[in-house]
Amino acid sequence: MDKVALRRALIAERLNLPNRLQRADQLQQVMRIWLLEQPDTVIGAYWPIKGEFDPLPALHRWKEDGELLEQPQRRRIGLPVINKEHKTLTFHAWYPGCPMEEDAYGIPKPKDTELIVPTLLFVPCVGYGPGGYRLGYGGGFYDRTLATLQPRPTTVGLGYTHAYVDDFEPEAHDLPLDAILNDNGVVWPV
Repeated sequence: MDKVALRRALIAERLNLPNRLQRADQLQQVMRIWLLEQPDTVIGAYWPIKGEFDPLPALHRWKEDGELLEQPQRRRIGLPVINKEHKTLTFHAWYPGCPMEEDAYGIPKPKDTELIVPTLLFVPCVGYGPGGYRLGYGGGFYDRTLATLQPRPTTVGLGYTHAYVDDFEPEAHDLPLDAILNDNGVVWPV
C-alpha cells in the first residue's frame, strides 16, 4: 500500500467534497450525541487543517453544557502543542478567543495557556480502516504521544465517510483507536 499516494488522494478528495459543509454538520451532530454518554471532563482535540472536520464547535457546546448540569462540571478542552525535540504532543487549554500562535508547522496553538492531560482524545483521520486503524499525515506524533501518556486516554478518530479504506493495512507501530465517528455515525467499534 502506497500510503503517500493514498494520503494525497484522500486529502484531495476531502478538499473537493461537494457537500463537505453538510457532512460537517452531520458529524457535529454525531459527535454531540456521542459525547452525551461520555464521563470525561478533559478532552484533547485538534485545530483543523487541509479540509479536516472541525471538532471545536461541538466541544465548545459540550463545555457549555457541562455548566448547565444539575451538578455543574468544569469541562476543559485542550489543543496540541508540538514538542520538537521528542516529536510528541502536549495539550494546552483552549477556549474561544484564547491567545493563539502558530507552531513550527504553521498550525495555530494556544499561547501561554495551562497544560492539561486529556482523558479522551479526538484525532483527525486522513483515512481509516477495519479494526479502528487510522491513516494520519505520517509524522507519527499521535502514536508517539499515546505511547507515553499514562493513563492512556480514550482515542476517537474523526473523519468523513469517503475516508474509509477497506483494505487499509496497519504497520506494526500503529495503535488502533478506541472509536471512530464519521458523518453517518459510529463506525468503530461495530
